[in-house]
Order: sequence, then C-alpha cells, then structure tokens
Amino acid sequence: MARKKKVSMQDIADHLGISKNAVSLALLNKQGVSADMRNKIIEAAKQLGYGPYGDQPVASGTVLVLVPERIMSYEDNEHFKFFHDMIWGLEKSIRARGLNAVIAPIDAEMEANLILPRHCTELNYKGIILFGIVDRAYAEVVWELDVPLVMLDSYHSGLPCPVVASDNVEGAYEGVSVLIQAGHRDIGFIGPTNLTSSHQERWFGYWRAMTENGLPIDPAKVMASSVGFQDTKAELGTYLDGLKQLPTAFFCGNDRIAYLLASQLRVRGIRVPEDVSIVGFDDLKYEESEGLRLTTMRVEKARLCSAAIDMLLKTEGKFRETFRHYIRPALVTRESVRKC
Repeated sequence: MARKKKVSMQDIADHLGISKNAVSLALLNKQGVSADMRNKIIEAAKQLGYGPYGDQPVASGTVLVLVPERIMSYEDNEHFKFFHDMIWGLEKSIRARGLNAVIAPIDAEMEANLILPRHCTELNYKGIILFGIVDRAYAEVVWELDVPLVMLDSYHSGLPCPVVASDNVEGAYEGVSVLIQAGHRDIGFIGPTNLTSSHQERWFGYWRAMTENGLPIDPAKVMASSVGFQDTKAELGTYLDGLKQLPTAFFCGNDRIAYLLASQLRVRGIRVPEDVSIVGFDDLKYEESEGLRLTTMRVEKARLCSAAIDMLLKTEGKFRETFRHYIRPALVTRESVRKC
C-alpha cells in the first residue's frame, strides 16, 4: 500500500495562501501572528493531518522509552522521585492507550560511544519517546532513526523534532511576577542558565519579567552557571558572604537551590520571608526545608506524559520538523513570599 504523503508546513502555507514563516510561528506558539490567524493555521493543520495534529488511528504495539541511566539512579532523592514519577507516568499513559511500554536505559558508556540500546534493533515498536537530557550527539543518533520520535522534558535547539516540555519561560515569568506584585523591585536570580534547555528557559523567563517591568538586573545579585553547581551549599555560602547588599527577593531555577538558599540565609540570621522572599521551581520537598513552605511552580508531570504519548501516536513515519507542545506549570502559593 502506498504511503500517505507527509504534510509539511509549506502545504499548510499553500493551503491558506500565507508564508511558511507565519505557519511556523503559529505552530510554535510564538509571537508574530494574530490570534485569529493562529487559530486558522491550527485548524488547517488538523484538517490536512499535519504531524501531531493528524488524526491517525492508534495501532496496538510497543512504545520504546529511552532514558539516561543517571536519572534513574539519581543521588538526590527528590530529583530521583521527580524522574521516577515521570517514568511511571509515561508507563501509565502508554498502557491506558492499549500499548506496552519498554523502558530502555542509556548508560554513560553507551552515551559516550553513541551506542543505541539493543531494543532499537531487536524489537518491533510504534515509536520512541526520548526522555530526559542526553548529549546532543546521542540525541542526533536517535533522531536519525526512521521511526516516529518525540522528545520529552528536554530538547536541543536546531534539532527539528516534536517535543513536549514544561513551559519554563512562562512558569519562571509567573514566578518572578509574584515577587513583583508583592512589591519587590530588587530581585536576584540563582540557578544554571544554559546547562539544559529548561534551565536556559527559566533564566529567560526571569530576564523577561524583570525587563518588561522596567526593573534592573544587578549582575552582583545573579548567581548563574553554565555547567551547574558542584557543591551548591558551599557555593551559596561563599556567594552570600560576598554580597555587599542582599536583594529583597530571589527567584531560584529549581527548588533544591531555593531550599539550600533559605538554609544558608538562616545560618546567617536572615529570615525567610521576613527579610528575603524566595520563589522556586518544580514543587519538590527537601530535608533542608526546615519547615519552610516554599512558593513555587509545579511541573505538571502527568499532563506532560499524557501529551507525549498522544503526540507520538499522531506522528506518522519519520516526522522531523520542529514542533513544541508546552505544558504550563501551576503556581503554588505558600508562605515564602512577603509583601515589600
């Protein structure tokens, strides 16, 4: 049977008599097209059966989930729980659609030597969900396979592929906006900035919220890193001791950093939120919390997993065009923010 022709962005553009760039902006949920035109483009994508918008029947079979082994044996218990919940959520979502989930770990040696799990050649499967952070070179090896592929929770810029991810930009923007609405104008940032796509996006959300509200970003009150923090507790202590003046609030790139920051402030006699307000990201609990009820952005793990399998089941063949579906995190308001 002849294979159905894959619908491209150009097909949608030709159908509506608009530019391919306009189609791309609409499907990537970027600014540059009106809400009315965005709706028309999405409806055309559904009508023509474009990639994830196509209405392809669900076939029985197996879905292969590739997972870096390091996140399945994470030393940080709360991060382990986060990733464990995501993997379990994927299995649950896949089973709910009448399919089998096969979890295939990728160890450090496999990743370094660009070796795919044997499941990729020994099993018959409907498609692959690549979950978590892998080196770009390894992601490219998976990307080159002639099978439906969806990346979950992370991606590499310039590697066109369907992606489901948390809306880190909007989440961080909302988290910083909570501080601004509470009257804070001197807001610091602590966290990685481009270690992964999610870290980069959270930094950008902070930057955007500050910039759009006309607030200056003081480099001295930004503790950022492109390689992650090796010993966060010690590094935070050194950073705080070197500050001439504390900001009235901090936005942290994840909850682990937020709780450690609160702990380091506490040993210096600085109270949260009475002296410094803090907002985190992820909605995780840590032993270092010492009773702190942290305002944070909750990553919607179940919705991410469900969206990833739905996107995979609507992807036909080797669909390799940039398509990102973002799930907005939910604001969880607690007592770590005080009006300024």
